[in-house]
Amino acid sequence: MGPRCGPWASPGCTQADGAPASRVPAAQGCRGRRFPGTGSSASTEPPLPSPPVAMDLRAELLKSIWYAFTALDVEKSGKVSKSQLKVLSHNLYTVLCIPHDPVALEEHFRDDDDGPVSSQGYMPYLNKYILDKVEEGAFVKENFDELCWTLTAKKNYKPDRNGNSVVSHQDAFKLWCLFNFLSEDKYPLVMVPDEVEYLLKKICTAMNVELNSCELDDYLSQEPQGQGGLTVWQFLDMVNSGRFLRGIEQEAVSMAVEEVYQEVIEDVLKQGYLWKKGQLRRNWSERWFTLKPSVLSYYMSEERKEKKGSIALDKHCCVEVLPDRDGKRCMFCVKTSSRTYEMSASDTRQRQEWTLAIQMAIRLQAEGKKSLHKDLKQKRREQREQREQRKAAKEEETQRLKQLQEEKERKLQELELLKEAQRQAEILLQEEEQRRRQQHEEMQRTLEIQLREAEQARASMQAEMVLKEAEAERQRKRILELEDMQERLQEALQQEVKARQDEESVRYAQARLLAEEEEKLKQLMKLKEEQEEYIIKTQREKQVLKQEMENKNKCLEEAQKQLEEVRVNRQRADQDVMAAQRKLRQASTNVKHWNVQMNRLMHPIGPGDKRTNVSGGGFAGYQPLVSQRDSSLKLKQKVEDKDSDPTRDNSKENVSNGGNSGTPLSPDADTMATEPTN
Repeated sequence: MGPRCGPWASPGCTQADGAPASRVPAAQGCRGRRFPGTGSSASTEPPLPSPPVAMDLRAELLKSIWYAFTALDVEKSGKVSKSQLKVLSHNLYTVLCIPHDPVALEEHFRDDDDGPVSSQGYMPYLNKYILDKVEEGAFVKENFDELCWTLTAKKNYKPDRNGNSVVSHQDAFKLWCLFNFLSEDKYPLVMVPDEVEYLLKKICTAMNVELNSCELDDYLSQEPQGQGGLTVWQFLDMVNSGRFLRGIEQEAVSMAVEEVYQEVIEDVLKQGYLWKKGQLRRNWSERWFTLKPSVLSYYMSEERKEKKGSIALDKHCCVEVLPDRDGKRCMFCVKTSSRTYEMSASDTRQRQEWTLAIQMAIRLQAEGKKSLHKDLKQKRREQREQREQRKAAKEEETQRLKQLQEEKERKLQELELLKEAQRQAEILLQEEEQRRRQQHEEMQRTLEIQLREAEQARASMQAEMVLKEAEAERQRKRILELEDMQERLQEALQQEVKARQDEESVRYAQARLLAEEEEKLKQLMKLKEEQEEYIIKTQREKQVLKQEMENKNKCLEEAQKQLEEVRVNRQRADQDVMAAQRKLRQASTNVKHWNVQMNRLMHPIGPGDKRTNVSGGGFAGYQPLVSQRDSSLKLKQKVEDKDSDPTRDNSKENVSNGGNSGTPLSPDADTMATEPTN
């Protein structure tokens, strides 16, 4: 990004004045810094609130924005003009679906500041007004990447002008996204050789081609690598060179890149055609299924334009293999808390792949992981770090052993010197003893000669002998002192060896304490992850309660519709009852008229009687008969009235029960209502 360092600077970068720049984590940015030239200390600003966007998403967004910023830095000075940053910020607002804040934009990039803005001056605005307002799932990540790719590709991507490039422009964009996903979290962004080999193997596997690892190692050894890996432009040049995809058509390469892009970036664990059994009609339909860690979606075709439904996956779901039935083979089912989905694969191998992939998605949900490849990338990174740590530990151990060997050789040399000194002392002692004996013999001969020559010198000779004996005693004492000195030197050597051993034990104890501190740190990180999982679980429970409330509202609306239908039926029944009552009243009128006619016809006329006699006294035996017949007619009328009452009761019962308007009347009432009068 130029000689100046910013929030994307690498650990070895230096400032313009030569001082080393402190590396700012990509997830935090330059929070708390002001623009150059404000003259205010960074400690005067209050700390910003914690961002709502996930740290992983923030790191991915910063990678793409870093490419866009470096593309706008035409002079490679580490600074971009304010007008370009305004346009970049406005586009970021749009693609990230964030409400525009033109007042803050103009205030932050006001024209009274001198010169362009560096990355250190742009990062506070980027964090406060853009990244802190980003909500995961509220925007399309691909549109955001396309914006940053469009800015950086115009300046840095140089495909073959003759049209002989292995990958198209769209495939280069997808490879750029894959590179950002697999690159290291330090700037400038590079991808280590292990990740390069991993990505190329995935693309070759999608094309059923084997990657030549030896040729790749030769290429990586010849290619100059900065910061321990390849940049994205070196990677694209390597792919476009056709060295590893020799003899493969561009369409096959494009399909392989698309498959790897969907698997790694879009978290598609598996996709393909399956037969699915319907819930209502229970018929089988062929659908294009796409499996992600949290959902299994199915569409009408592989273009994924018309989505037919989705199956939410959680830790309570399970997948089971079913026996063949209904003319379908290779069946299996996915059981959720609310429904069981039956599906059929084309063959046994496809069924096994689908069941294993769905089980993997359920396991990821149970472990609280959102992406398989993010987890795999983290594991590969941890393995590389462990290998580097083991290598560093091995080098440190080798260096320590080398130092111990040098120390041992030095001690051996000192011991050899001590032994040589002891041998020299013994030689000197022997020479001294031999010289003393020779002198003694010469002295004896001289004494004998002198004894014979003169007795006067005997006393002086005896005194000289005493002196010689004293000198011999001093020599013996000196020898004893040398032996004592040798013993003290050996004791000092043993004490030094013991001190070295104590020092090693102290070092081992320090290493053990460091290991315990690392274990406690891991436990703290684990508690933090459990807290985040509990927050996610609470949000899911809130969504489930919201869904239940919507279902209850739907049930209430259906009950209101049924009540309205019951009211309409009741009104119709009331109309039927009124019609039945009118028919009953007409029938009652007809019955009364018939009774009057019967009463007229029931007066008998005796032979020889006259009409005047009938109206006067009448026949003596006829009056009881008439009264008896009148009582029988009244009784018959009561019985008929009782027969008409159940019809009325039945009509009321039909009204209370919401019956139909076509309830038939009793046969007697219909007969009386329709019988003509005389």
